[in-house]
Amino acid sequence: MKKVLSAAIAASLLLLTAGQASADAKNPKIGFSIDDLRLERWARDRDYFVAAATQLGAKVFVQSADGNEQKQISQIENLIARGVDAIVVVPYNATVLGNAIKEAKKAGIKVISYDRLTLNADLDAYISFDNKAVGEMQAKALVDRVPKGNYYLLGGAPTDNNAKILREGQMAVLQPLVDKGAIKIVGKQWVKDWSPSEALAIVENALTANNNKIDAVVASNDATAGGAIQALGAQKLAGKVPVSGQDADLAAVRRVVAGTQAMTVYKPLKAIASEAAKLSVQLVRNEKPSFNSQYDNGFKKVSTLLLKPTPLTRDNIDVLVKDGFYTNAQLAGK
Repeated sequence: MKKVLSAAIAASLLLLTAGQASADAKNPKIGFSIDDLRLERWARDRDYFVAAATQLGAKVFVQSADGNEQKQISQIENLIARGVDAIVVVPYNATVLGNAIKEAKKAGIKVISYDRLTLNADLDAYISFDNKAVGEMQAKALVDRVPKGNYYLLGGAPTDNNAKILREGQMAVLQPLVDKGAIKIVGKQWVKDWSPSEALAIVENALTANNNKIDAVVASNDATAGGAIQALGAQKLAGKVPVSGQDADLAAVRRVVAGTQAMTVYKPLKAIASEAAKLSVQLVRNEKPSFNSQYDNGFKKVSTLLLKPTPLTRDNIDVLVKDGFYTNAQLAGK
């Protein structure tokens, strides 16, 4: 009798789920699980994503893990329980979400990794900028200024797979010059949570260890660049030692204008957020998105859409105003 009841319940649930799926294809429910909305970058992504998804008829449920991997796992489980059709994930820790994503897939939910590749997980898609190219841009900008000398490598968060891809790009440019003896890498360290304060402490120690003889700092994003520049400023070296970055954070763009940061990399957030919203809706509707790459995340080769980043220096900073990313008043600090 129990077996008969169980079969009946299962059949009812199946019919209910099927009915929901066909109804939700027109108005999909999308969960957006974000590493940390306290960072300017992710707040902008959220706003662009929600606007684009809403235009496509979707409803978005946003969750911020506040830099806590357990909180992110719980939030993904909550989104599964809420019956969303797709979950878009910006992972705090790229290595710990496999089981939560497995549960999402069991529930028939599409899972997209956003900007950071989630490792060892059954993803439907990955969307990002070409992070290897970003790393190459960072190193090349510094090499153009300082073709010889002592370089310090300030990496990103060790929990973020992008940090490692950026380093690959940086070394593709630097290694030939290291082999020639033109450049010496006098130190390198990953920065937990991409923290400016940790970057500050690391560069302070590096300057002390090298008697201030550091000629360039390859910082992997604008937050770590800010910490590095603060440490350099204390030694009256800000603007004399070029520092790279990425994300085009407002404070960083102002530093580029002021000359204390050599460059940043602009990744049009509206473009990636809009494309991610479109991709999510297409997957829910069983349409075929356009991909241009594949990444092996340890579980499978993930269909990937890579967008092009743009290196920014003082010479082309006006791109940000033309794109509506910032106003001239914002860049001027008004």
